[in-house]
Amino acid sequence: MKKAGFSEKPQNSSSGAGDDIPVALRDTPDTGSKLRVQPVVLLIGGLTGFVLLAVTSGFLFFVTAPKKAADSIPESTSSVPTPTNSPTIDNNTILGHLAYTEAPESELVPITADRRIKMRQVAAQKFQAMVQAARSAGVILTPISGFRSVKDQEQLFFDVGAQRNQTPAERASLSAPPGHSEHHTGYAVDIGDGTVPATNLQANFENTKAYQWLQANAARFGFEMSFPKGNSQGVSYEPWHWRFVGDSNSLETFYKARNLKPITTTK
Repeated sequence: MKKAGFSEKPQNSSSGAGDDIPVALRDTPDTGSKLRVQPVVLLIGGLTGFVLLAVTSGFLFFVTAPKKAADSIPESTSSVPTPTNSPTIDNNTILGHLAYTEAPESELVPITADRRIKMRQVAAQKFQAMVQAARSAGVILTPISGFRSVKDQEQLFFDVGAQRNQTPAERASLSAPPGHSEHHTGYAVDIGDGTVPATNLQANFENTKAYQWLQANAARFGFEMSFPKGNSQGVSYEPWHWRFVGDSNSLETFYKARNLKPITTTK
């Protein structure tokens, strides 16, 4: 006796063995393969891009790095010959004398009755006040030389030096080369004692009343001796040569000379 449920089975078996597999199971392998392919492609693409980026960056660094190094070479070499602060005096002196700018004619005023000897106005006023103060003490300060132009200094240095058969180095110990005299500034003055003119421009001027008074009082009027014994410029002792340093301009003019290192000499 046959049941109704089994009579339908032979008819469906003819559709093929594959029809017995559920549809969901037949589709699963295809979907999985697609999902596996996409990450692989993305991974390969990412690695390739990273490699290309690294290679490109390395190449650019290799190309640009030598240029930067090369560009830095001129900067280092150009900075070598230009020191900012040099304590030596060789670059600013000739035979121990510093270079000075010539004072403008418009700033000069006479300090003598004949108007031949001149100084800058502020220095001239202080010098005349100093002369009056010394005279009140019975001391006669006589100006011997004030402002000198570069042309005047040239005649003094070369012509007089030749007459005395002196070498430039010998002459420089007594007088500055042209362009390097404190007299160019209008702030310097050579002073003598009116009672003993024989000591003018001589070392024994230090024995006069005029010198002794200057030593005790000149600073009150803004004056100082330029070349004392053992001065750092190596210039011969000049007790008669004084310079005005009583204002900012004059002090700035002579600050280099005031701060030079002593010169060492060999015998």
